[in-house]
Amino acid sequence: MNYFPLLMNLDYKKVVIVGGGHVARQKAEALLPTKAQVSLISPTVTEKLQQYINKGLLTWKEKSFEPADLDDAALIFAVTNDEEVNNAVEEAAQHWQLLSRADAKGRVDFINPAVVRRGEFVLTVSTSGGSPGLTRKVKGELAEQYGEHYAQYVSFLKEARQRILENFTGNEKKQLLAELLDPQLLEWMEQGSVQKCEAWLHLRIGEEQ
Repeated sequence: MNYFPLLMNLDYKKVVIVGGGHVARQKAEALLPTKAQVSLISPTVTEKLQQYINKGLLTWKEKSFEPADLDDAALIFAVTNDEEVNNAVEEAAQHWQLLSRADAKGRVDFINPAVVRRGEFVLTVSTSGGSPGLTRKVKGELAEQYGEHYAQYVSFLKEARQRILENFTGNEKKQLLAELLDPQLLEWMEQGSVQKCEAWLHLRIGEEQ
């Protein structure tokens, strides 16, 4: 199957995870950086999930699954180790709701790629379920290659781009946008020299400091 890669805005949308084990924890942790309204449906949950629940990051319905649990859900994860329960979730899911079954024995509308987050800089990798081991390996390599300083770097690039778009047009705009990818800026950011990046920008766009 050729999956279509997509970054989805889940802010304030309902996401239901049916299950309370290790895989449910993984799905919940992937959702935590968003503002999704995550609801867990399971008689029991892991200790880590309980910690998230106690902090108010997740809502837990301490019960067995019922079709009404899926009402208004945008995304649904069926991640129990009981095939009958996963089947029941699939049967209850509406055609417009996106469903993912961890056991891959039925309807799978989407799969989660491995994610490396650096602020607004998001890197994803997937083997479409072919080799989770390779996915983890490449994710580790990406995390090492793109360090935490990329969060501030991308934030700087975003602000700089906006200032250029507001003040320049034509070839001058194109030239300045191209210069934003000067390797020196990334090197300064990696060194923690944010002020050098700002000074460079002031000089290039003619702003007074």
